[in-house]
Amino acid sequence: MDIKEKRIGFIGTGVMGSSMVENLMQDGFPVTVYTRTKEKALPLLEQGAEWADSVKDLASSSHIIITIVGYPQDVEEVYLGKDGLLAHANPGSYLIDMTTSKPALAKEIYDRAKEKGIHALDAPVSGGDIGAKNGALAIMAGGDEEAFTTVLPVLEAMGENIILQGEAGAGQHTKLSNQIAIASNLIGVCEAIVYAKKAGLDPSRVLDTITTGAAGSFSLSKLAPRMIAGDDAPGFYVKHFIKDMTLALESAKELGMETPGLALSLKLYKELAEKGENDSGTQALIKLFEQ
Repeated sequence: MDIKEKRIGFIGTGVMGSSMVENLMQDGFPVTVYTRTKEKALPLLEQGAEWADSVKDLASSSHIIITIVGYPQDVEEVYLGKDGLLAHANPGSYLIDMTTSKPALAKEIYDRAKEKGIHALDAPVSGGDIGAKNGALAIMAGGDEEAFTTVLPVLEAMGENIILQGEAGAGQHTKLSNQIAIASNLIGVCEAIVYAKKAGLDPSRVLDTITTGAAGSFSLSKLAPRMIAGDDAPGFYVKHFIKDMTLALESAKELGMETPGLALSLKLYKELAEKGENDSGTQALIKLFEQ
């Protein structure tokens, strides 16, 4: 069977997941979706996606299953629960978790899947809502090369920079490295914009210059204009970034290293969340600097 004929089950149709499903369908894949709140999936059902009433039903009817849920405990429930994927997925099927989660959990899922003749990959993503909409996500994978190669056409429907980083858990470690780099960068972006304003400059005009130089980054090019416009709409939620940074801080400590930039960013984002910004986009951090 051609891979384009294999049914994909997709769990989690939030800000990122919905666009990822749309890109899969546009690339010709048949997709079945499940999410806790069916209303969130209605636009996808109108575009041709099928609906599963439970994780169990989705697992038994899909060849390739993709998950992108909120937190490690959600991953654990979806994969390891009594009504979860490992209990009901068919032998020979492929499970791809694209949630940012714990490397150790990814390894546990891989080991337990292998015992059942199921292929498991951890493949978290970066690129936010823009990357998801444009099918241009960076996808960092961990697992067996043979399984990765088999599902690569599926990943290519959602992303552009797709690299197998190593064995199970390597994708999660790579994503945590990504979040560590972003954490300090976002602080710098906020400080740069507020500095430009206080110096009497047009911050948008400043961006036209500094985004093309050594300071250039995704956060500066894509999030800084949102900061200037006062647009807090979530491409990536504050609450999820706090989760990712907490995982990264815990993992770094397990590796015996200090991450002062990450620790400062986590502290600031927790302060932002306490001010009621949990469901805002990460660019809302600038509010702490504009006071």
